[in-house]
Amino acid sequence: MPTAASAEPFLPADRTLPVLRKAVQACRGCDLYRNATQAVFGEIEAAGKSTAARKTVAMMMIGEQPGDREDIEGHPFVGPAGKLLDRCLEDASIDRAQVYLTNAVKHFKWAPRGKRRLHEKPTMQEINACRPWLDAEIDAVHPRLIVCLGATAAQALLGSAFRVTQQRGMLQHREGLPPLVATVHPSAILRARSDEDRHRERLSFVADLRRIAGYAEELKAA
Repeated sequence: MPTAASAEPFLPADRTLPVLRKAVQACRGCDLYRNATQAVFGEIEAAGKSTAARKTVAMMMIGEQPGDREDIEGHPFVGPAGKLLDRCLEDASIDRAQVYLTNAVKHFKWAPRGKRRLHEKPTMQEINACRPWLDAEIDAVHPRLIVCLGATAAQALLGSAFRVTQQRGMLQHREGLPPLVATVHPSAILRARSDEDRHRERLSFVADLRRIAGYAEELKAA
């Protein structure tokens, strides 16, 4: 019986963020590395700034996977969805420097469309293969709250039966993990059909973020 794909053999004994960030570049836990420019690890501050972990961060936000810009630049959430997220965090009065951003999958999965590289959804096998890196990040960062952006991140941690549409914005608890909450990925706002739809979805997302900020404050005070 073939062994399931897993990143576990590629994780270093030292699980500090700088060591993990370097080690992930050699990961061959699934085949996604073959067509990616590089692995994209999480960061606690904007691209180009210090990424040393603080003892505890307010929250960890997890998306699905790096996109085209992230794959090229090597930093999470630097493309259009990331720029929208930054603006929405500001609208919700969440300090970006207190948010560790990462993805459930560390390599960009894409398909060619002319000269463009179009996003392809990772399979559950690929998500599970990459899970050891995510677990190591959670252990290293010690977030008070985990925010899952979109269905892939939510199902990676909350199980395949979890539905963001049904439990969006509701605090969740799973053994061995900090409290979690799920909302949409900002890319879903960008994909809305009309300006009116995008405006409405953005307002809903910011409302979720404000509720999430409230959860973070409650957890800090607890």
